[in-house]
Amino acid sequence: MRKAIDLLAKIQIAVGALFLFIFMMTVVIQMACRYTGVAATWTEDVSMYSFIWAVFMGAGAMVHEKRHFAFTSISDMLKEGTVKRLLSMIICIIMLIFAFLMLKYGIAVTKQFWNYTWNNIPSFKRGPTWMCLPICGATSCIYLIEEIIDSLLALGKGGNN
Repeated sequence: MRKAIDLLAKIQIAVGALFLFIFMMTVVIQMACRYTGVAATWTEDVSMYSFIWAVFMGAGAMVHEKRHFAFTSISDMLKEGTVKRLLSMIICIIMLIFAFLMLKYGIAVTKQFWNYTWNNIPSFKRGPTWMCLPICGATSCIYLIEEIIDSLLALGKGGNN
């Protein structure tokens, strides 16, 4: 199971990197078009939505790598492994609630905007551009549930692992 979750995280990082590349390329195209006086209004939408995808794919992957936003001042003061592990589990549970809400409301937003069209590219639908929200929520839930299970198993074995 761990290999499948690690593969999912690698795919998510690759997707995030792809969208970051698309973002950078559209910004370069946008700058070149402005310099030459050519109108390329589509670059605004593409750069914005690709950046959103890059951010949310990266955020989910960082949850897997435990590099997400965190306050470590309390856990740095703790010496005992069991207490640290319990604190980590509490934080994971709080994050899991947030990730579940991101999944739930991300699905709702995606459904709501599914048939809306882009301003500058009317043939494109907005629904797929918002799918990054439920995807990030779902993958974050998977990563956090794995972390909670690992913590419970470690606590069952003594808590210092």
